[in-house]
Amino acid sequence: MKIIGAAEIAACLDYSSLIEALMDGFTSDIVVPDRHHHNFSGASQNRKSTLLLMPAWKEEQNLGVKVVTVSPDNNKSGLPSIHGLYIYFDAVYGEPLAVMDAGALTKIRTAAASALASFYLSRKNVSTMTMIGTGALAPELVKAHCEVRKIRKVQIWGRNIEKATRMASDLSMEVEGVEVQATDNLETAISSSDLISSATLSHTPLIKGKWLRPGSHVDLVGSYKPDMREADDEVISRSSLYVDALPGALKETGDLAIPLQTGVLHESAIRGDLFGLCCGKVKGRSNAREITCFKSVGHALEDLIAAKMVYENTSKDA
Repeated sequence: MKIIGAAEIAACLDYSSLIEALMDGFTSDIVVPDRHHHNFSGASQNRKSTLLLMPAWKEEQNLGVKVVTVSPDNNKSGLPSIHGLYIYFDAVYGEPLAVMDAGALTKIRTAAASALASFYLSRKNVSTMTMIGTGALAPELVKAHCEVRKIRKVQIWGRNIEKATRMASDLSMEVEGVEVQATDNLETAISSSDLISSATLSHTPLIKGKWLRPGSHVDLVGSYKPDMREADDEVISRSSLYVDALPGALKETGDLAIPLQTGVLHESAIRGDLFGLCCGKVKGRSNAREITCFKSVGHALEDLIAAKMVYENTSKDA
């Protein structure tokens, strides 16, 4: 059984190939049960930690399960908020083939899924992007979005401007031909952007709908619990809404669950998910002035496809 770490995962996955594989995967017959959520008391006295279990399999081919813990206050101890493992099996005999670093796998597949959604939902002439958040996922989202759109300028906003500045400096060396800079004015950044991506652990909205200009695309990644929000009601009411997978997204994220509870949003207003977009059963962006919004909550299908690519690429090198 292979043990595959973060560096090896990053070396095995490129966004062009992974986005294409996900596009095919969302038209396949991969089985994905509901994910399990279990809260437990961690180091924080104020916020519960969460255990997530995410299985998926393709009959007579492969099977995987991701085991993840999310501890929102870990940054106070200088630790990542997310820890986890991905266990990859042969689905014919049930033999475990590999254990992978789930954090590395998750951030790359999550960014690829957002870029896949952008392929269908953002304008083709997107040139300016705002990235909200400075965690490990943020640079991956920038790189993935740059894979599907010719972005020329990226603005990075975070609660800590020094961290945002360091990230901008590092990213400027990774995304060729793109101007990357930090900003401390979120309103100005959003109102001047074609694409806004957010990956935070915020419980209160950071993106205000009144700041969005016509034709923009909003990529919401961070809110993974019913009491967490990155976008306000006006973002939801002004946007054509899509998710990675129905119906799970409706109950797992506060960006949708709270507006549903208050009557701001009705289920019928959500136009579809990545399954529908990739199969051609759901229409994406309809015009240049439409505001679109994709809410990602993560899907085990994405993990399995990325893990398969990692395992096969490491086997080639063996």
